[in-house]
Amino acid sequence: MNEDSKVIPKRFVCPVWLSWTLENPLRRAMHKPGKLLAGLVEPGMTVLDIGCGPGFFTMGMVRLVGPQGRVIAADLQPDMLARVRAHAEKEGLMERVSLHHCSPTRIGLAEPVDFALAFWMVHEVPDRQAFISEVYNLLKPGGRLLVVEPNLHVGKINFEETLKLAAAAGFIALGERKVTISRAMLLGKQASGIRDQDDTTHR
Repeated sequence: MNEDSKVIPKRFVCPVWLSWTLENPLRRAMHKPGKLLAGLVEPGMTVLDIGCGPGFFTMGMVRLVGPQGRVIAADLQPDMLARVRAHAEKEGLMERVSLHHCSPTRIGLAEPVDFALAFWMVHEVPDRQAFISEVYNLLKPGGRLLVVEPNLHVGKINFEETLKLAAAAGFIALGERKVTISRAMLLGKQASGIRDQDDTTHR
């Protein structure tokens, strides 16, 4: 199949019993949170890990935000959030983590964030436009969203469609990022205030 013709016939949310694939040694070697998020997540920030799974990136961000920052770990599956809690408590860093149970159609947060990460999960969302708009509204002015999709599942055309939806929501493309076996784009929200009428409900 040509890469550009890839489609996702059925949305698949990684079950808890497969969570080991999200934090195995190969994953740690390929996707080092400290390196991948360097310059994006800084001390004192409030950041959001969307579809956090067992907390691979959550724990990396916890270290980057430092004692004055906070990471909101959001996931559909309570058992995944339980794994995040176990990791954070084991490392004595639970005070920097907030766990949030999403619904299938909404993240459902009201607190504004400085940065959001959507790693290998946008293709699982039933309504990408609604999802991207919600993330836009959650970000503070000047906030950024890093979208990373697996290139084995998400073709170039599919990824470009996501970027078009992001532009329609008000995001500015800040540049591609190099992420192993992935397509990645850093998106930004203008620092000059509000685009969508719903923004005021998230401040």
